[in-house]
Parts: sequence; structure tokens; C-alpha cells
Amino acid sequence: MKNAPDTELGERVSPAGDLSAGLHHEDIAMQFEAIKPDRLYIKVANQLSQLIAEGKIKPGQKFPAERDLAERLGVSRPTIREAMIALELQGVIEIRTGSGIYVTKKKPRLEVKDKGIGPFEILETRMLLETEACALAAERITDQQIAQLWEAYREMEEEEKQENASETADWKFHNIIASACQNSAIYAVVDWLWELRNQSELHTSFSARIRDEGIHPILEDHRAIIEALEKRDPEAARAAMQKHLENATEAAATHFGNAG
Repeated sequence: MKNAPDTELGERVSPAGDLSAGLHHEDIAMQFEAIKPDRLYIKVANQLSQLIAEGKIKPGQKFPAERDLAERLGVSRPTIREAMIALELQGVIEIRTGSGIYVTKKKPRLEVKDKGIGPFEILETRMLLETEACALAAERITDQQIAQLWEAYREMEEEEKQENASETADWKFHNIIASACQNSAIYAVVDWLWELRNQSELHTSFSARIRDEGIHPILEDHRAIIEALEKRDPEAARAAMQKHLENATEAAATHFGNAG
């Protein structure tokens, strides 16, 4: 068996693929960083940003409809919305409610960075989880938890009257329902989803913008959920939660005007 050829410095060449040969653990930590896969909306946003930079979409020009963009790029409409939110936060585009989405800058300065999970992906996940959780809660909820839901509902009424309304009572409302499932795994996942909302710059920035536009949690939906839970009716509770989250998605989508 032949020895590996020596280098000019008299050191052996490391076997192919052995990146760590000759390095101490401290050296490896200094030279390598964890590789994070880009979220899909970031890839879409950067592709659109590149088209703007190349002049293929010009300042003042209106973007194609959301549905058309989704079909051309082979992604979902929520992904297109979240890409647009990211570009809007960078000042690259302007979303004109009732009109559409327009380019504002010829040459975007920076590529779009990861700003966390977007609001529409979180809403989709909540739709999958919280509808079934609400049905289960209808079978297990206590009278005390029903009373807590009404208390949270009244807090939401008060928050809606404030100019800078938060989502604290809404968060409380949904956590009570998760707790009523009497399943610690369900509670942990629902609570984590709400934490995720607060940790995501994309979500918090978008939420602040739509609140400024007068879009708030729909009180009637929350009342319908409580009434279904009071009746201990799983089917009605599931339907009420589904309608609530569908309405929340549609309300958030109105920010994009006639972009669809």
C-alpha cells in the first residue's frame, strides 16, 4: 500500500472528506458555523428582489396577482404573502390596500434575511391543531374554565377599545382551551405556537401593521367558541374554531388589497 504523498511542507495530505484532520476541537469551533436552511419565503423574496435589482420589475410597477405568482414559482399563496411582508419590511415594495403591490426601489440594498416563521404558516398550523384541540376541550372543559374564557372575552372587549391593543387576552383565551384538553402535550404545542408568534420579527411586524389598519381579533368568533364549549358539543366547537381561524386568515390577507 502506497503512502499518501507529502506536501511541500512535509505534512501528509489529509484523507478526502476528513475536514477535522490536524485540527483541535477549539479550532473547529472557530472555523465552522452551523448551516441553517433558508425558509421558503426567504428564497422567494430574494428571487423577487433579484428581478427588481435587474430591472425586470421596475419601480412603480405593479406585481402580478398573488395567485399568478404562486403558480409561476410553484409555491403556496401563504408563502407569497410572507415573501411580500419581508420585502415590505425592507422598503422594497409598497402594499396598497385595495390596489395591489408595487415596487418602490430599483436596487434593493441587502438580501432578505431570516425574520422568523411567518404569520400565515403559523395560522395554517393552528388550523390543524387548535380545531381538534377545541373539539377535545368540549368533552373535558370544567365550569371554572368556561368562566375563565368569559373573563378573557371581556378583557378582549376592553383591549379592542384601546388604541394600542395587545393580543394578551387572545393568547390567554386560546391557552385556556388548550389547558381544558387535559393533555400536557397539546398544551405545550399550543403555547409554543403563541411564543413563536412573539419571537418572529416577521409576525410581530406584520401584526402591528394590520392592527394599525383596524384588524383585531374577531369578538363574535370567540363568543361562538365559548357557547359551543358551554354546550359540551365537540362538533360545534371544532366548527367554531375553524371558522375563527379562517376569518383570521382572511382578515390578515386583506392587508394585501387586490393582490390576489
